[in-house]
Amino acid sequence: MNPIQMLKNMIMNKQINNPILKEVINKAQTGDSKGLEEFARNLYKEQGKNFDEEFNNFCNQFGFKR
Repeated sequence: MNPIQMLKNMIMNKQINNPILKEVINKAQTGDSKGLEEFARNLYKEQGKNFDEEFNNFCNQFGFKR
């Protein structure tokens, strides 16, 4: 079983008790990319990090163009 299917099964079986994680996974499943980006930006802001800088570093590590 692949990791994505395993997560889906855990959610369907209510094995994940974290409502924030459930919401993030729901956004991913429904294709809400703007909602996911907003979540990530808020998370990085809370940690005092710059989302755009961190995301660009991530993309550069894997050779993605933005």
